[in-house]
Amino acid sequence: MRVLGIESSCDETGVALYDSASGALVHALHSQVDLHRAYGGVVPELASRDHVQRLLPLIDEVLRRAGSERGAIDAVAVTAGPGLAGALLVGCGVAAALGYALGLPVVPVHHLEGHLLSPLLADPAPRFPFVSLLVSGGHTQFLEVREAGRYSLLGETLDDAAGEAFDKTAQMLGLGYPGGPEVSRLAASGVPGAVRLPRPMIDSGTLELSFSGLKTAVLTAVRRSDPASAQARADIARAFVDAVVAVLTAKAVQALARTGLSQLVVAGGVGANVQLRAGLEAAIGARGGRVYYPPAQLCTDNGAMIAYAGYVRLARLGTAAATSAAYPLRVRPRWDLCRLDEAGAA
Repeated sequence: MRVLGIESSCDETGVALYDSASGALVHALHSQVDLHRAYGGVVPELASRDHVQRLLPLIDEVLRRAGSERGAIDAVAVTAGPGLAGALLVGCGVAAALGYALGLPVVPVHHLEGHLLSPLLADPAPRFPFVSLLVSGGHTQFLEVREAGRYSLLGETLDDAAGEAFDKTAQMLGLGYPGGPEVSRLAASGVPGAVRLPRPMIDSGTLELSFSGLKTAVLTAVRRSDPASAQARADIARAFVDAVVAVLTAKAVQALARTGLSQLVVAGGVGANVQLRAGLEAAIGARGGRVYYPPAQLCTDNGAMIAYAGYVRLARLGTAAATSAAYPLRVRPRWDLCRLDEAGAA
């Protein structure tokens, strides 16, 4: 089965073609980082307009590189939520048009399910069951994953996502956008312990998280520091990264202990952070567990994870996973992953 995947939930336009028989995967991605950099964050209207311009050329590029005609596609998978409503509408509109024109099933995919299943494209890949840490600019949550489609929420952030905290910290330190990689690089030259920041909810006894107070503590540290000192900024960045890593690592260990599982799957853009990876691997490895990630190029939003998730849903649910012949695709800016099948796909 050949599934074309389309991702347009935020500021990346991704297209991929997944062949289930051979495992072959061709994908293309356009990032809007340069478009939004001047604003310090994503501007929804600009994001939607850029998706309109990029999607069809990317589809043609992927099919050309795969040596495939449109008539050789068996299904179209598209991110239907969660995300920016306008951006989602662009992707779903293109998917519906393709489905209607080619007589193909169109599978609405949950953006987070795409991230959650993307490590299964890696080698080695995890096996069900496992605990998943979804950590990105918009989401930070722990889930118990028994099998594809069976997801139980263990805990999530009560306010800001970890990725959002990275971006805000970058702004306060005068760094570029997106903030995550910039903060991580600056932290590498910081002195451990030179600045002390709180580890929010690390001893709460729950798997809930909070990062808004940490952002406030960073702001206070910045205001008290010497604005001309590069080392002071590096020390604050190091303290921030150490705090985030400590909290996520402690909660990950708790999640595995609570579920009795030994595998942790980390997905989402923040999962590429080198300090977080080192902390998780040390802590999980010490208790005999293992940490898995998506392939490096699939950590951020991409069409490959949507194509694969669409294939998994079709293999599991058959035609029930797809929309009706009229393609009444419904975008879901908010969509509960743990009630995926109950909520319906259309």
